[in-house]
Amino acid sequence: MAITRILIANRGEIALRIHRAAHEMGIETVAVHSTADADAMHVRLADSAVCIGPPAAADSYLNIAAIISAAEITHADAIHPGYGFLSENAKFAEIVEAHNIAWIGPKPEHIRTMGDKVEAKRTAGALGLPLVPGSDGAIETTEEAKRVAAEIGYPVLVKAASGGGGRGMKVIPDEASLETLVSQAKSEAKAAFGDDTVYIEKYLANPRHIEFQIFGDGRGNAIHLGERDCSLQRRHQKVLEEAPSPVISPEERERMGGIVSKAMADMGYRGAGTIEFLWEDGKFYFIEMNTRLQVEHPVTEAITGLDLVREQIRIADGKPLSVTQDELRFSGHAIECRINAEDAFTFTPSPGEVTSYHAAGGMHVRVDSGLYAGYRIPPYYDSMIAKLIVYGRTREGCIMRLRRALEEMVIGGVKTSIPLHEALMQEPDFLNGDYSIKWLEEWLAKRQAD
Repeated sequence: MAITRILIANRGEIALRIHRAAHEMGIETVAVHSTADADAMHVRLADSAVCIGPPAAADSYLNIAAIISAAEITHADAIHPGYGFLSENAKFAEIVEAHNIAWIGPKPEHIRTMGDKVEAKRTAGALGLPLVPGSDGAIETTEEAKRVAAEIGYPVLVKAASGGGGRGMKVIPDEASLETLVSQAKSEAKAAFGDDTVYIEKYLANPRHIEFQIFGDGRGNAIHLGERDCSLQRRHQKVLEEAPSPVISPEERERMGGIVSKAMADMGYRGAGTIEFLWEDGKFYFIEMNTRLQVEHPVTEAITGLDLVREQIRIADGKPLSVTQDELRFSGHAIECRINAEDAFTFTPSPGEVTSYHAAGGMHVRVDSGLYAGYRIPPYYDSMIAKLIVYGRTREGCIMRLRRALEEMVIGGVKTSIPLHEALMQEPDFLNGDYSIKWLEEWLAKRQAD
């Protein structure tokens, strides 16, 4: 049975993005929202809307029972989780499917496998993906940690198996500090994720963060849509992404793309996914897989011409991939700036009323945002309020267009990160594509010192 009505289990720009794709396919949408989001743009535009709880995410966007109830009363026959919230919750996916509602996402067992970083690394190795040297699984004792660290050489990195966002992660410079830092990592992991399982990897001194977008049909067919460079990060949070990466050759893209797409085909993967790597000295090292749509998916759409959300819906509806690998063409360059409601350089949150709003426009300029003049940005959720995506035939042309678009973008009444992006567009290292995952924090520290 074809999908006719999608419940969007998310908020903000991604909820609006899903609504637009659905309507272009002739599919109705249901918006669920907290009381804080009653006036949100996706709620206004959806065919129907259901309030599922108070502002706190735990009582609304993470409330599985309320979301399923909303789907039942609106007769939604599919649920799209977006990113964040419940998008990588295998239990939620299972519950959705148990209610005979189509889950617009990967198979629950793949979400569960890749959500456990130890199991994900083991699976990735079995599928032939290149790994960072480290422990085969969880580290149980200090003696085991010391043995692994001695084998791969200091410095090493201890990471939470259930973690993300840098929590439960510590760099261990030498054996003398190992026991203390492993203990701290386990405590952080327990507090943040309810799981103190940790593992150890070789610490790469100055890598880039490069990820490959993949799609599978769940029947043993998979394709890759090229790579994105997400190395501009602060506290392990991405700030700006571009595709393709300035350091990856077409030959390397084809080689690594072939490896990741074969791995996903062998896995029988269904839907959208992202294989994330650290890249240093010409070598890729698998770090994790995200079993969902990524915030930065528009840069891939820009260089391939493929609507990723539309593709997700098609695959969840039992249709085959709309393109083959041979039919895909990579063209030009795209950059995405994440625009947050915060001070551009102190990063202090800045919720409040948007007194004026003008989205940048012009050829090959896209703004994904639910903002409008008079909208009040709530203080309860992630601070990202817009994404500015610009495409150019060349990287240099893309940067010039992005500079102009940033000048044009107006968000009044709150502080935003636009000035940060404007400053980055003048930096020689960025202009030359010469940056790593450490570059932005070092640049910010130097700027504050000056």
